[in-house]
Amino acid sequence: MKIAYLDCGSGISGDMMLGALVDAGADMKAIETGVRSLGLGELELKTETVKKKGFRALQLSVNHPPEHAHRHLHHIEEMIDRSNLEDRPKDLAKRIFRHLGEAEAKVHGTTLEKVHFHEVGAIDSIADIVGTAIACHLLDIEEFACSPVPTGQGKIIIAHGEVSVPAPATAELLRGVPLAPSAVKVELTTPTGAAIVATMVSQFGPLPAMSIDAIGYGAGDRDLEEQANLLRILIGIPSESPDLERLWMVETNLDDSPGEFVGHALAKLWEIGVLDAVTSPVAMKKGRPGVTLSVLCQEAEIPRVEEVLFRETTTLGIKRWPVLRRRLRRETHHVATPPWGEVSGTLCWPDGVTARFAPEYESCLRVANEHGVPLPRVYEEALRAFNPSQAVSPNAHE
Repeated sequence: MKIAYLDCGSGISGDMMLGALVDAGADMKAIETGVRSLGLGELELKTETVKKKGFRALQLSVNHPPEHAHRHLHHIEEMIDRSNLEDRPKDLAKRIFRHLGEAEAKVHGTTLEKVHFHEVGAIDSIADIVGTAIACHLLDIEEFACSPVPTGQGKIIIAHGEVSVPAPATAELLRGVPLAPSAVKVELTTPTGAAIVATMVSQFGPLPAMSIDAIGYGAGDRDLEEQANLLRILIGIPSESPDLERLWMVETNLDDSPGEFVGHALAKLWEIGVLDAVTSPVAMKKGRPGVTLSVLCQEAEIPRVEEVLFRETTTLGIKRWPVLRRRLRRETHHVATPPWGEVSGTLCWPDGVTARFAPEYESCLRVANEHGVPLPRVYEEALRAFNPSQAVSPNAHE
């Protein structure tokens, strides 16, 4: 499996993305052939090596006769379906356009079927998106990670008049995406770039553990005074263990919340499905005793976790950062206790071969209550009933 990391120091647009992929090794002729099969008329993809603040990058442009068509989503999907593209790039391109359509429909208060594509329905934007889908297939990229995304500042003119950066559709597409601050007063991230990120990226944060095979640089149109206007893509093989997963730690310090408030917040966090939530004592400023509330969660859960913390505690600020968690392989297991029947628990293999059994609290509690016996005794009987020889190591199937 190949993974690609998008280093969006100057944002992302469709032509920057496609240029970076071509610079990383995607076959330009194959991309152009696939884009031409859409039936958009005469067009040509051109590349030029340029310098941005002293750094080399590939500038990609789409040359085509002038047109004034405003397309609906179904027009674009029909073009993609009729093309000679393979199924994988067809599906990816249609998902990107559907994300765009849903964002445009929301900001304009209309339906997905009625929304008009203006700038993103133009030939160059269609070529950028479809070309990107083809290039990802050619390079065999299966997963994307991305840095926080800067949007820029200022005002831009679109088909609906003057709007603030980020444009309404861009902002809608970037819901839940970590944004990076930027004082550059231009549009750094376009709706097309935002749709690519929203559709293709599965994790945000620093460069993941990987062995780099290829690096590509896609240039933006503008020359910026503040920084090099380019998108860097790093492509390679993940080097981390398959048992590692990328999660997020969300944390806050509390020195003025009653213990009952903290306990209530913990209960609410468990309700929304966090992976872990703990408190630890700390000494805070002016010698005040306090607690640190630490929450481990999936990236998609961050907004809800922060909502609970702000609503249910007295905190004025929250920290978060990406972490890697390594989990032992595990599976549910049941043992038969002669006095009381079945008890559930979890099996794991710390050394990959020898099984360890942990009785489940809720299952033991149910047995203890039903039979009127001490909870510790149920645990003891469940562990005694476990037979390691019946627990086959997962490595035996590999």
